[in-house]
Amino acid sequence: MWALSAWLNPLEPKAAPPQAPAPFEPPAAGSSLPTRLSGSFISAARGGIKTNWVIALPPGQTGLLRPVIALHGKDGNAGMMLDLGVEEGLAQLVKSGKPPFAVVGVDGGKTSYWHRRASGGDSGAMVLEELLPMLAAMGMDTSRVGFLGWSMGGYGALLLGARLGPARTAGICAISPALFSSFTGSAPGAFDSYDDWMAHRVVGLPALNQIPLRVDCGTSDRFYFATRQFVNQLKNPPAGSFSPGGHDAEYWREHLPGELAWMAS
Repeated sequence: MWALSAWLNPLEPKAAPPQAPAPFEPPAAGSSLPTRLSGSFISAARGGIKTNWVIALPPGQTGLLRPVIALHGKDGNAGMMLDLGVEEGLAQLVKSGKPPFAVVGVDGGKTSYWHRRASGGDSGAMVLEELLPMLAAMGMDTSRVGFLGWSMGGYGALLLGARLGPARTAGICAISPALFSSFTGSAPGAFDSYDDWMAHRVVGLPALNQIPLRVDCGTSDRFYFATRQFVNQLKNPPAGSFSPGGHDAEYWREHLPGELAWMAS
């Protein structure tokens, strides 16, 4: 019931709000969509910046699927999720009989931390007010979406999933989320001021007690203690685990298959 019939060409940069690509005819009988679609748009929310996107699909699909939005970490981009093995993970997922879904990566800026900054750029608004409507115009069912993110993107997944709310957020998977116990202990550039940090904390957000959560973090990760504090204040224990590992691609690749399977459940 998640499959949607649409065949898309890459999106050319246009003035905001982003325009959906013109649809082609659905694939002929016996054929399927490619496992990767990509394009870009000019984001008004990010100050007129060209913003790349990429959609990973499991093999053998004849229509687009409900999306999980993948948010990259610091210094990353839309392709980070591909580097971590999302395409291979989606293929294994459908091979094992799990429901298919699409994973959508998008440029958010190297140090945006997925919220409005003093510069005026707002990568969070780009996702919620530009990317999601664009995906809907492309034919995807965005009435319910998932969020997945690593490091800065793990924090962003919690923030944006809570902002979208439990009525529309099907689940959030935060991997090694870049969480800070204090403003003074936050990474340089993560927040513009103490007030900015307070306004965009995810600790205590009521919506996060109403949305299915998974949190994975390595016990040698520099964000381990702040992530423990976050998990401990939730009303319901999230899925996921604290297990041996650091803040690196090796840990993220190791846990990705289980995280994708959880998103499909």
